[in-house]
Amino acid sequence: MRSPAMTDKTVDFIFDFGSPNAYLSWKLLPDIAARQGATVKLIPCLLGGIFKATGNQAPMIAFGGVKGKMDYEMLETRRFIAAHGLTAFRFNPHFPVNTLLLMRGMIAAQRMGVGEAYLEAMLKGMWEDGLKLDDPEVFVATANAGGLDGAALLAATGDAEVKAELVANTEAAVARGTFGIPTFFVGDEIFFGKERLGQVEAELAKG
Repeated sequence: MRSPAMTDKTVDFIFDFGSPNAYLSWKLLPDIAARQGATVKLIPCLLGGIFKATGNQAPMIAFGGVKGKMDYEMLETRRFIAAHGLTAFRFNPHFPVNTLLLMRGMIAAQRMGVGEAYLEAMLKGMWEDGLKLDDPEVFVATANAGGLDGAALLAATGDAEVKAELVANTEAAVARGTFGIPTFFVGDEIFFGKERLGQVEAELAKG
């Protein structure tokens, strides 16, 4: 049984389906949290909104002209995948996929109490099956295949409160210092990138 002090430990995970590194991070984060007696709070945010607010850019744009930089980034990704046995990962052939629909769907799913099932279904669709999930028909079919009510989720993405919550999440994340995804917060401590998961666990271990 966890002590009260342990159950208070939380990792805030700033998340967007459009980030392959968010997918890779999620494959490790629950186990890290479990080892440290912590919980993960998934905070759906719009990566494009974070970029716009902070002046950031996707790595392939920001560093595409730097000789060797993107080749090294891909090498590090292959090493990470090999180290953790994440062999189901496939780079989405439709990348970049507009994730506005997906992220509103994540908010809606959380409100419906099916956030975890939605997360797993859409992560699989995006980064294992290579689906074009900004297509509403593909969105509905993928949700249905995950045991969810795809039509209801699609309809809920148009709800004003769902839209407002995604905007509020994104603005709040930027206010905390977020400039990209994946970002993690343990208390007030910020960590960016899948390579910082070891630091996230070390911070949790202090609690």
